[in-house]
Amino acid sequence: MNPLLIFLLLFVGIPLVELYFLIQVGSQIGAFATIFLTLLTALIGGAMVRLQGFSTLMRVRGAMERGEVPAIEMMEGAVLLVCGVLLLLPGFVTDFVGFIFLVPQLRRWLISSGLQGAGVMRPVQRKPHSPPGHQRTIEGECRREDDREDD
Repeated sequence: MNPLLIFLLLFVGIPLVELYFLIQVGSQIGAFATIFLTLLTALIGGAMVRLQGFSTLMRVRGAMERGEVPAIEMMEGAVLLVCGVLLLLPGFVTDFVGFIFLVPQLRRWLISSGLQGAGVMRPVQRKPHSPPGHQRTIEGECRREDDREDD
């Protein structure tokens, strides 16, 4: 399918769905309560994104200090950015999706399954003969070539 068509459907479809739900909720609880609820979810969501963003930033720093590549943490930061945008948009459907992605375990599972589906990340496979937690030690000697004495 054409990516431009998908973008157009999302650009037109999401606001129409949001408008439908805003009208439905507004007819049940009133216009002012609907506006208040929309603003409240934006404020609460923004605060939650900020807290989780700082937590993710600290995990990125920790991984970099250990000399690891913080790939999953960086992906989480990108997902949190999308969550922030979804939670700031007025509407209940985007707020629901934004709050779903704020659950850390669900967010990590979605990121790892997406990376595995794309073939970027493969699950770790243990050898059948080595029990989990068993470490294999190889002993040996080494010598640096530049430490040799000239004969």
